[in-house]
Amino acid sequence: MNRKTTHKSRRTAPSLALALASSTVFVPGHVFGQTNGQAAQLPSITVEGERGQSYTVPEASQTKFTAPLLDTPKTVQIIPQAVIQDSAATSLEDVLRNVPGITFGAGEGGQPLADRPFIRGMASGNNVYVDGVRDPGGQTREVFNLESVEVIKGADSVYGGRGSGGGSINLSSKRARLGNFVEGDVGLGTDHYWRGTADGNWQFAEHAAFRLNVLGAKGDTPGREVVDYKKFGIAPSLSFGLGTPTRVTLSYYHLQTDGMPDYGVPTARKAPQLGNSSGILDVGRSTFYGVLDRDYQKTRADIGTLEVEHDFTERLTFSNATRYGETLNDYVVTNPGDGTVRLDPTTNTYWLKRGTKSRWQKSTLLSNVSQLYGKFDTGSLKHSFNLGIELTRETNKNASYAVNTTSGSACPAGAGFSSTDLDCTPYLNPNPYDPWTGSITRSALNQDATSTTRSIYAFDTIDLNERFQVSTGVRLDNYRISGNYLARGATQPQSADGEWTMFNYQLGLVYKPAHNGSIYLSYATASTPPTISGGDQESLSAGQNELKPERSSTIELGTKWDVLNEKLSLTAALFQNERKDAQIEVDPGIYEQAGKTRVRGLELGISGQITPKWNVFGGYTYMDSELLKGAYDGVNEGDPLANTPKHSFSLWSTYAVTPKLTLGGGAYYVGKTFGGNQGTAGGGQWEVYMPSYWRFDAMASYRFNDRLSIRLNALNLTDKVYYKRTNGVHHADFGPGRQFILSANLRY
Repeated sequence: MNRKTTHKSRRTAPSLALALASSTVFVPGHVFGQTNGQAAQLPSITVEGERGQSYTVPEASQTKFTAPLLDTPKTVQIIPQAVIQDSAATSLEDVLRNVPGITFGAGEGGQPLADRPFIRGMASGNNVYVDGVRDPGGQTREVFNLESVEVIKGADSVYGGRGSGGGSINLSSKRARLGNFVEGDVGLGTDHYWRGTADGNWQFAEHAAFRLNVLGAKGDTPGREVVDYKKFGIAPSLSFGLGTPTRVTLSYYHLQTDGMPDYGVPTARKAPQLGNSSGILDVGRSTFYGVLDRDYQKTRADIGTLEVEHDFTERLTFSNATRYGETLNDYVVTNPGDGTVRLDPTTNTYWLKRGTKSRWQKSTLLSNVSQLYGKFDTGSLKHSFNLGIELTRETNKNASYAVNTTSGSACPAGAGFSSTDLDCTPYLNPNPYDPWTGSITRSALNQDATSTTRSIYAFDTIDLNERFQVSTGVRLDNYRISGNYLARGATQPQSADGEWTMFNYQLGLVYKPAHNGSIYLSYATASTPPTISGGDQESLSAGQNELKPERSSTIELGTKWDVLNEKLSLTAALFQNERKDAQIEVDPGIYEQAGKTRVRGLELGISGQITPKWNVFGGYTYMDSELLKGAYDGVNEGDPLANTPKHSFSLWSTYAVTPKLTLGGGAYYVGKTFGGNQGTAGGGQWEVYMPSYWRFDAMASYRFNDRLSIRLNALNLTDKVYYKRTNGVHHADFGPGRQFILSANLRY
């Protein structure tokens, strides 16, 4: 069934879509009819050989979208499960490689080693959601429990509340649904790759089902052999009342990881003569500065959710979701860019005294979201609406570690180090196997903050007639934060608090020249509280309560078309994102909220089926970014923004050569990307950037029958050496090298 019809069915019979809780299976509405006052017996659902095969994009899982994607006046890109599977993605960063215009920032400047996506030039790590509920804390997210990943671009505080203004990412989870299936996937590959996943769904009663997803994985980072990881995850969900007016779903998500953290290689700021043209130290991809005997990173996420949904009528539904989650990010990592670099003239060798970064971050979330949504008419006007209330409490506890070296790799006296300096390595040829013994002691908390958010929002899509629609949305957030923090260099904690009330809105006009196309113009706003200004994580500082939130806005003109019997979606949009009221230093020691940035650009997208045998997913993004108002000396004004390449392109495609054999591949391009405003071309002391690069992937799969198939993926087929992120000051991170993965998939 085409996407438009699927969405119409969801909107007119909300019990159907909520019962299925999936975009990959559809049951005709008539099976839910009543027979002699009793619910009709539901037929079995057969999914063998069909799940995850089409790139035709599903509708968004969030009910806040009150119109089909085709008629939503905003750039929204949804990566379906088939693309995730075929491209052998295992992390959120892997998945988002298929969305041009998104980059990932490096962990530095108070930001943890975790997912740090940048959308349209703005940090969006605080704008990641799971099933529409904010997912805070420093995490590196997995994909084993995902149906799809939804990316909203542009200012969107109406959807999620506080935000950076660049956009947001929603992860749509797998949930129990009617029917029975079991699927297992086992993969072996180069660089000690091993990964196993299992996904089973069992309907144990007429209206009840249980689903379980399990993950086990380990391996090394290709090209950086000593950087390894281990993962374990489990995600059960239990649903009652499926196919009835009242449905209840209990779900739990657990993920734990243990691996060697990686801060890449240093920039050349401490030894410019040793750098390459991009301002990064000229060393090979395998060069690793960490200490295997000392460095580590362990993470854990535990999230439980209770969802209740009730259909009052076919045109009115109430839902309530309560979630409690706890995440932990714990690491000690070598930061080579922070270390001391000296030349030993006796041997003409540069030596590095290693620097470290560490973090113990524990975050909790308690959230309750209630929504009333459906349809109603006022005369000739047809409304599709969503009304919601959100109550959230978050805590964020941060600490660092005192790392004391008692024995290790002695620093040479000829380079001017003292005899007590015991953690040195050759700057251009470090040895990760250097011996190390000592103590790692967690220090007192440097932040202990609690925030609460109370929100109310409303959306309405109004069909004026067959040609014109108006899309509206408003949201009011009251955000409070309080706690203690330890300022840099201080020995005693200080208290801080703040409260802000933020109003945001969006307005869009949609013209439909045909049933399968739309042209739209929209405007939307976003607010970023001072507690997350310039970063991804909540933080406290002196005088924050005197500041006002940063404001962002997006104006967008676009068009969307579902062609080829509505199997292929084509999108295009011109946009302008602006951010203002950023805190900057207007005179030495004097700060004002006068900073301003702007990004203008073009988005093109394609997704779906060109023919029944040919699937495609990808797009192109052009971004012209500029720092309009910066620090008092104006040294960087006019520069492009960090993490904002002017050109980026991605295209993943597969073709069924025969009914059993499918070939595919991906092409990805990212243009020259600066790592920080201080490293751009407008007059900084040095220029740090990631050179442009092309990366190519390939895939071949063979289906023996409806139950068994195998797939071979070649990632970074040409073994391209490139940088995938840099903070522009301390370090840059290499992208992974070539890797081959052979997977077997078994379905029942």
